[in-house]
Amino acid sequence: MWANPATSFPTRRRPAIEARTIAETTESTAALAGAPPFDLLPKETIADLAAASQIAEYATGDVVLDAFKNTPRVVCVVLAGVVELSVDADRAHDPADTPGPDMRIGVGEVFGLDAGLTGKAIGPLAVAAGPARVLRVPADRVETALTVAGVLRPVTLPLVLVDEFSRSAHQLTVDELVEATPLMVPATSSVRDVAAAMTTRGGAGFAALALPDGGLGIVTDRTLRERVLARGLSLDTPAAEATVTDLPRVTCGASAAEALILLLDRDAEYVLVMSRDQRLFGVIDPRDFIDSAVTAGMRLHEQIRRARTVDDLQVRAQRMPALLADLLDGGLASSRVLTVYSALVDAVIRRMLTLVFERHRPLTLDAFTWLSLGSNGRREATLSSDVDSAAAFHGKISQKEIDAYRAVFYEVTGCLAAAGLTTDQYGATAAHKLFSRTSAAWKASARAWLADPLRDNAAMMASLMVDARPIHGDPGLPDVNRAFTRLRRHPATMRLLLEESLAQRARLRSLRDVLAGRADRFDVKHYALQPITNLARWAALSVGSSALPTADRLRAAAGSSMLPERQAAALIEVFEVLQGIRLRHQLWQVEAGQRPTDDLDLARLSVIDRSIITRAVREIATVQKRMANLSRFTEIDDWNRRESDGRVR
Repeated sequence: MWANPATSFPTRRRPAIEARTIAETTESTAALAGAPPFDLLPKETIADLAAASQIAEYATGDVVLDAFKNTPRVVCVVLAGVVELSVDADRAHDPADTPGPDMRIGVGEVFGLDAGLTGKAIGPLAVAAGPARVLRVPADRVETALTVAGVLRPVTLPLVLVDEFSRSAHQLTVDELVEATPLMVPATSSVRDVAAAMTTRGGAGFAALALPDGGLGIVTDRTLRERVLARGLSLDTPAAEATVTDLPRVTCGASAAEALILLLDRDAEYVLVMSRDQRLFGVIDPRDFIDSAVTAGMRLHEQIRRARTVDDLQVRAQRMPALLADLLDGGLASSRVLTVYSALVDAVIRRMLTLVFERHRPLTLDAFTWLSLGSNGRREATLSSDVDSAAAFHGKISQKEIDAYRAVFYEVTGCLAAAGLTTDQYGATAAHKLFSRTSAAWKASARAWLADPLRDNAAMMASLMVDARPIHGDPGLPDVNRAFTRLRRHPATMRLLLEESLAQRARLRSLRDVLAGRADRFDVKHYALQPITNLARWAALSVGSSALPTADRLRAAAGSSMLPERQAAALIEVFEVLQGIRLRHQLWQVEAGQRPTDDLDLARLSVIDRSIITRAVREIATVQKRMANLSRFTEIDDWNRRESDGRVR
């Protein structure tokens, strides 16, 4: 119950009560001085906050704070006892839900900070696990104190208070890049007619025509060369036979960065800009990006593609961190910045393969498909990410020939490391025999892993290979990915892979960290991001999805009994925000001349960022705990029932 105001604020006429009040104030001051982020404040400020605070006592089962129902006006610190926290709004107020709290916290730990500072009813629900004493600090006084002391830095607020996908008012749009109306020619035009029209238009590089099926075809200088001249076709050939119909598209009003990402990702010649009613508004090509500060990645991408030597390529690749910093400072969302980075890494690897294999003829690039694994395969790599890889050889090839290719792959990985793209220390590279096989061997291995996931590190190998993405060679879905889309036909394997996916639990720190004096360090990849990617990988496989990016996997699996829509959406948001914090941290390290890592110094982070991390870990842990409970007490057939109608999908 609340302390009596008459005894909490005594007058000078009651010295015995005054002595007790002094003791309480001393206790409050000591608690704040030892609890982050209050420990970063000056002593005088801590004393002022302690004087403005109240101490409340609670019995077992009492609600200490319900930050889901209302925006809390206080930030709480545990003085004695244990408090149980629930971070899922739906489960917290559902009498039928009995799995228990998401987290238990003890003396010196803070809760309600993120809700109090952001002014949003985002939880948690806090309940006393036994007799407890809690210090309640006014949230408005906390915000003022942290801001005045410079602990709450406005520069970090966009990570929380601004939508990651919102566009800056000054961000360039695709409309501004379109310089002329598109050249449209009749659908019945011949190649001769189109070439003449392009010449008359002042050397236009393309022409568009409406196809009989209602689609849109684009004729370019490149298609004329490859589909007409190279094949010796007549100039009277219908132009429709020289069109390309799969160019990427954006709608008017889209950011120029969006078009840039499509160009890099698809290695496309043009991007079509469509009006709201899906008419062709204009066409953008790489030259339109040369003078754009927001989309400077195109310039570097072209330099990488045209690098003539390995040394030249390594120098250009080392410019990527500076480019990422410019893109982030220019207002591009962190998720988009990482997509650009992924495309640049792909370009570096492709070019490195070409340059290194030129030294080793008659070995040919046509003999294999190069697969990016891990975060690169998912297009989520940051500056600390290893370049995991594998190779799938086409057709019949001897083991002796494969060994010869592996030797060149080893040289490629060494050259990439010198360019700043390090390889996996445990050997997950195409140079290792486990990751360099024929396509037939990969297919056979995938079937064996599905049948017996306990054999030959099957779970680990499967986790690596279902993240595989071809960046050179056959662009089709790799055999391993295709095989694992049938995971639901193997219930025992499905259960075992779920256990593996949940084995790495989200947490702020481990006992080992505390004993090693690393209580203020946080490995954002190991303790937060990787638990999400592991969970998302399994969830996507369980519904037969071949999606690669973590957010896409969560969207594909959302709505099942195992992963409800709300929890999937929460994980997507958490993943993207944590990736933003991770990227900014690594860019700061590079600027300081340090090697980029995932090890965050919590003392250096703003209060908002620290609060985000705390809440993110709780969200992830909640989902992990729920999935673990369901897997123990429900049948596999029930795991993918839709929330809406109970049907298994």
